[in-house]
Amino acid sequence: MDVLTGAGLAAAAFAAGAINSVAGGGSLVSFPALLAAGYPSKAANVTNTVALWPGYVGGSIGYRSELRRQRARVVPLAVPSVLGAFAGSAILLLTPDSAFDAIVPFLILFACGVMAFQSPLARLARQGHPPPGEEARVSAALIGAVFVLAIYGAYFGGGLGIIMLAVLGILLPDDLQHSNALKGLLSALINFAAVAYFVLFGPVEWGAVAVMATGALAGGYLGAGLARRLGASRLRLAVIGYGVVAALVLLAR
Repeated sequence: MDVLTGAGLAAAAFAAGAINSVAGGGSLVSFPALLAAGYPSKAANVTNTVALWPGYVGGSIGYRSELRRQRARVVPLAVPSVLGAFAGSAILLLTPDSAFDAIVPFLILFACGVMAFQSPLARLARQGHPPPGEEARVSAALIGAVFVLAIYGAYFGGGLGIIMLAVLGILLPDDLQHSNALKGLLSALINFAAVAYFVLFGPVEWGAVAVMATGALAGGYLGAGLARRLGASRLRLAVIGYGVVAALVLLAR
């Protein structure tokens, strides 16, 4: 990796860390950057997952007080999160490179679509919240939904947090901050399981990981203020535009 490529990946990871801390969807910046740097699509996807994972951990630490009263929910939802992530990771590595190359533009466009409908999904989630004091329980439907989302999260993962928050709001109604905290923890578990699988079996580009992990951590800490000043709506539009352009370029190839 030359200096210019390294600087570009670090900048993309910095932006991804800042975007994830405010609006979500940072992978739509960092993943295309890896493709532009010349990495094969599957290696870029795996490397992106490994590089951005520390940011999820930081978010869960920040929400530890909201997670404390949800311990009874964490265990039954952690199991499908981990099992689904292992399944999604295995499916990804078993997907032929040519097939994944063909799928990638549509995965990016799907994630862009999820981001575009983030506000309606959030409103739908809020409508499911119960009156204060009512305690929702983990259902079989939620366990199944989390398992499916974990497969998607490990396979690609763009927009995972947005979909997860909407599903939790509908199937496990609670205060929005508590739902957001649980979403962050489950996302961290899904990504941790995927990272563990990819470290053992996947084509991880460790030089890119070292550069991008540092950039993502710095972006989450230092870049959040800049991203907030831009505003979540404008930031979301910028990320969607970037992702759509990247998908169209890949389709044109």
